[in-house]
Amino acid sequence: MFERIKQIIIAPKNEWAKIAGENSPHSKVFSGYVLPLSLITVIAAFIGYGLIGFSVLGMHFHSISWGIRQAIVQWVIMVGGIYLTALVINLLAETFGAKKNFDRAFSLVAYAYTPMLIAGIFYILPALSFLVWIGGLYSLYLLYLGIQPMMETPAEKHTGYFVVSLIVTIVVTGVLSAVLTAIFISSGALGALKMM
Repeated sequence: MFERIKQIIIAPKNEWAKIAGENSPHSKVFSGYVLPLSLITVIAAFIGYGLIGFSVLGMHFHSISWGIRQAIVQWVIMVGGIYLTALVINLLAETFGAKKNFDRAFSLVAYAYTPMLIAGIFYILPALSFLVWIGGLYSLYLLYLGIQPMMETPAEKHTGYFVVSLIVTIVVTGVLSAVLTAIFISSGALGALKMM
């Protein structure tokens, strides 16, 4: 696992060629790779928002219940985002002349999300949580590099496939994030204010 993390970050083109030859079922990639890495975000979000907290205009916010809510929301957004992106990429495959295969689409997205999953450690200091999205930008680059070897996309349709998949995914993930935030975080923020 650690070798895979290192190689997908520093030598992604070579690593995508190896991954493309593995044909791992998505359940194995989820349990052996996504789940352990996603725990980084869960633990960091709980500590950051539940124990350490953050200050705004001289007021300090934190509570255990808010930490739990943040941990749940961040985990669902990360894992849900991986599944949704894989689903979108797989559904659009034939439109762009690629091969439809959910296991390969899931592996593509799961390994591409590696920098974002690791950057989840920055939730431990809420003021640095924006760095998670910087990890997300590198994840998009990895997704772009991997979509051709993993989905066997024709070279001339590679960029279009990536862009359309990205737009659909952003819309769906944005809606998911907004709903989860409205449900979990707003009530958690009220709890944090009451505990001050």
